[in-house]
Amino acid sequence: MNTWDQRFKQQEYVYGTEANEFIREQASRFPTGSTIAAYAEGEGRNAVYVASLGHNVTAYDYAQSGLDKTEALAKAQNVQVQTKLVDLIEQPLLTERYDGAFMVFGHFPKEKQYAVLDNIMASLKPGGIFMFEVYEDQQLAYGTGGPKDVDWLYNGRDVLAWAQPFNLVHFFIGETTRHEGQLHTGKCYVVQVVVEK
Repeated sequence: MNTWDQRFKQQEYVYGTEANEFIREQASRFPTGSTIAAYAEGEGRNAVYVASLGHNVTAYDYAQSGLDKTEALAKAQNVQVQTKLVDLIEQPLLTERYDGAFMVFGHFPKEKQYAVLDNIMASLKPGGIFMFEVYEDQQLAYGTGGPKDVDWLYNGRDVLAWAQPFNLVHFFIGETTRHEGQLHTGKCYVVQVVVEK
């Protein structure tokens, strides 16, 4: 059973409809009119925001109910967002397709995390920008959102090591505050990365 599909079937947007603060801060790095992929996008709040900036956005998720809500939110806000049902662990992505990509709290088992990140980087054209914010291992002690199993969180040092071959534009690890719907509720511990291919 796809637990995310079940979670997103409720009428309420469980992470809210406002874009993630990190994406709001960093989205200006995407050149005007870029073709952007939103990975593990859930209910579409970030994809709709980035589309509202004039970009051509495709949202990827493996919960059809989340993609349906993405389309509904885009329509309500009068923007265009394409959607694609995909399992980022199991399915390869089209290579060198996008000018940019982002992922907000896309969590996978540790042994799969870097294969997913590599898959995403492969989907970018040379010079493409990838930005993501995820919960770090220390988030487990905060209890304000994200997986309840450290195997599904990211180790900051490992993420930094992964980013080294690319042009590292932004890197942050530490405390911040996120109030996003009913599931991200307060002080938390994150890793933020912006890299250029």
